[in-house]
Amino acid sequence: MPGTARVALGGMVFHVLNRRVGKSFLFCNDQDYLAFERIIADTLAMRPMRMLSYCLMPDHWHFVLWPEKDSDLRRFMRQLPVTQVPRWQKNYNLIGTGHVYQSRFKSFSVQTDEYFQIVNRYVERNALRANLLKRAVDLAYGSLWMREPGTTELRGLVSV
Repeated sequence: MPGTARVALGGMVFHVLNRRVGKSFLFCNDQDYLAFERIIADTLAMRPMRMLSYCLMPDHWHFVLWPEKDSDLRRFMRQLPVTQVPRWQKNYNLIGTGHVYQSRFKSFSVQTDEYFQIVNRYVERNALRANLLKRAVDLAYGSLWMREPGTTELRGLVSV
């Protein structure tokens, strides 16, 4: 039945996002983006999750996640900042200076196939809408690039 396929196949899909406090940059250079992608890969290894699409922007990120069990999203999203924030603070000599993110992550359930398509397009075209590049596929730190010209090493971040 259209609109219920993802629910029937085991769990709800979620659009998850978070932003750096004060809209300051979270990713200042290629090394920051690559380090975060490695942290995502490590977190996926510890807390399995189906990542359907993602986009890393200078001051925020978006994920479309499909947990297999009810507790998977919470566990994944607890583990990710526990790993990322201390490393980020250490890298920028900001240990003990306060929050990195403006708040707890936000998540929105994706309840229909139509909305699923809209959310994935939104996530994968985020940098294009922000005028950071001329083609969405050119964002090297996102799932669209992973599926197209991306590296084999990090292609495993995105579920088929």
